Amino acid sequence: MLAGNSQSAMSHSYSNNYVHAVFSTKDRQALIPKEFERRLYPFIASIAGEHEIPLLAAGGMQDHSHLLFRLPASISLASAISAFKANSSRFMHEQGLAFEWQNGYGAFSVSPPHLDKVVAYVREQRERHAKMTYEQEFLALLKKAGVEYDPQYVFG
Repeated sequence: MLAGNSQSAMSHSYSNNYVHAVFSTKDRQALIPKEFERRLYPFIASIAGEHEIPLLAAGGMQDHSHLLFRLPASISLASAISAFKANSSRFMHEQGLAFEWQNGYGAFSVSPPHLDKVVAYVREQRERHAKMTYEQEFLALLKKAGVEYDPQYVFG
């Protein structure tokens, strides 16, 4: 490439990274009242909008949340998760709830052909958790993604 030849220079960053993120409440306690979910997940969508993170799905149970989003090239995964957790935690406190997220998270890449399947997975949490606990679900996600972990430390 010749210096000064702007036609062959790449001036922008491009990525198409979809992430299924899962994180729990502190000590996996039931800190998200069922009736409050209708306010929490729209607020999380507003966080995504403010940070220009396209959010495809958000949902969960009283003790954990699932998000499916496209990670922009300009934001690290840790920064995106931090934005979601810090702002939603502040929001919960402003609503008068004693609330805290657990440290850490699970983040799994999703290929575009599987997005619809993961959107359905996030939206069907009630049905899934009638059959399995959060702990069982999280371990199954780690196993399916091929993530190595130490069972002694996985839940903090």
